[in-house]
Amino acid sequence: MQLKSDSKNDELKLILSGDYLNYDDNSAKSALREKVSKLKSQDIEIDATHLGKWDSTLVVVLFELYRTAQQKKLIIKANNLPQNLQKLINLALAVDRKPSKNDEKKLPFFENVGAKTLAIWDSLKKSGLFSYQVLVSIKRFFAGKAVFRQIDWLFALEDCSYKAVGIISLVSFMVGLILAFVGAIQLRTFGAQIYVASLVAIGMTRIMGAIMAGVVMAGRTGASYAATIGTMQVNEEIDALKTMGIPVTDFLVLPRIAALSLTMPLLTILADFMGVLGGAAVGVGMLNISPNEYLDYTMNALSLDNFFVGLFHALVYGIIISMCGCYFGIYCGRNADSVGKSTTMAVVSSIVLMIVATGIITLLLEVFKV
Repeated sequence: MQLKSDSKNDELKLILSGDYLNYDDNSAKSALREKVSKLKSQDIEIDATHLGKWDSTLVVVLFELYRTAQQKKLIIKANNLPQNLQKLINLALAVDRKPSKNDEKKLPFFENVGAKTLAIWDSLKKSGLFSYQVLVSIKRFFAGKAVFRQIDWLFALEDCSYKAVGIISLVSFMVGLILAFVGAIQLRTFGAQIYVASLVAIGMTRIMGAIMAGVVMAGRTGASYAATIGTMQVNEEIDALKTMGIPVTDFLVLPRIAALSLTMPLLTILADFMGVLGGAAVGVGMLNISPNEYLDYTMNALSLDNFFVGLFHALVYGIIISMCGCYFGIYCGRNADSVGKSTTMAVVSSIVLMIVATGIITLLLEVFKV
């Protein structure tokens, strides 16, 4: 195995002879690199007449030679290189390793507004069609005609029930603790820190327990729904269901909506209890309120109206989270990046719609004096 280079008549001649298997002659490589780097106007000729066996290590050497020649605008003559070796070098030179930037075409202001409006309108139409299909699936379910497997419902129920107890308990306990701290700062000024118990009890049962359970389940279960169904879309499993004539909303969406709508009120009851417990930890442990007094004021503040308002919020949140997760999963793209985007959109949309629904429900409750 030998690598030679001769310079004559304004031309650098590289002679390849012998075998180049696991080629690691660093001194020859350095000498070649140094000679080529000093060239200004000379051409380079590669003589591979006596080239024997070779592997990818020779391809790397020649690739570096070609790249250097391109940068210095030198011409390489290699007419007798093996055809497959030349193809490998051409392929390596053709690949652009720097990701290209997608230059988005900037539209004029009014065209941009129109495009955004049309995109929003298309999204509203798709979401409206999806909601209608879900309602039809619910109707088929109660009529006993839905393609609904009990095992799918049980699997979804398991995922969003006892497996979420730990995170719901922790978050709700901390929220109750924070509510008690914030309330105590102001109530202590008037010597009324005993009413921290009432504040925490009303706040957790009426709205905060449901909201915290909803936010946790949106990030945990809503994202799971979007990722699972989105991956099925990428793998063309949803296309297979459609080909077999199975309604996708019956088979995939209905079990998840039923499971989360059932478990959200139960998780909210747990969140209410843990929030009150967190408030008691502050009231009894730091505000020197006796346990009996704290319990009395908590029980006096609790009412069935506030309790059922919280459960109604939880039911609405469960429907919103499950529908957002399934919607963005079904309308996911066909690649891995689309699954990530759909998961993100499912969580963000769930939380935004939960806040909007909370505002609407609160306004209606105020109108009806509930």
